[in-house]
Amino acid sequence: MQKAPQTHPFPPLYNERSRVLILGSFPSVKSREQQFFYGHPQNRFWRVLSALFGGDVPQTVEEKKALVLHSRLALWDTIASCEIAGSSDASITNVVANDLRPILAGADIRAIFCNGGTSYKWYNKLLRGPLGREASLLPSTSPANAQWTFERLTNAWSAAILPYLE
Repeated sequence: MQKAPQTHPFPPLYNERSRVLILGSFPSVKSREQQFFYGHPQNRFWRVLSALFGGDVPQTVEEKKALVLHSRLALWDTIASCEIAGSSDASITNVVANDLRPILAGADIRAIFCNGGTSYKWYNKLLRGPLGREASLLPSTSPANAQWTFERLTNAWSAAILPYLE
């Protein structure tokens, strides 16, 4: 698959009650089509959040937004634009970082977590210094991260995130 320049097609999700910022790398093809985060049905992100906060796995964008905001989370991606082949994080080059300052100014963000190594790599390379904020690496919810079972993912995410929401 040929690499193509892409620009992030939708805004961050947060409000003044958000306490934990979760950063992905860059939206997959399915997410870009749906204009919302974690749109691929095999991505375990929405199942993990449902396990952490209870309730059914959200199906619609509106249900997903409600779960994130009710749980006092914020969602965004590290990368604003890049060249990428399809949805392959490994192919990402020519990265421009997203501006996280509006989220950090608009909410009392107590912790920043990166969903997977690509987000974490680009956060540390492009954003950690200018923001003066550390981020923590969480295991990716991507189906490509098959070595992490759903139970292991849920336990790791729960242990990392929930203390910041108490």
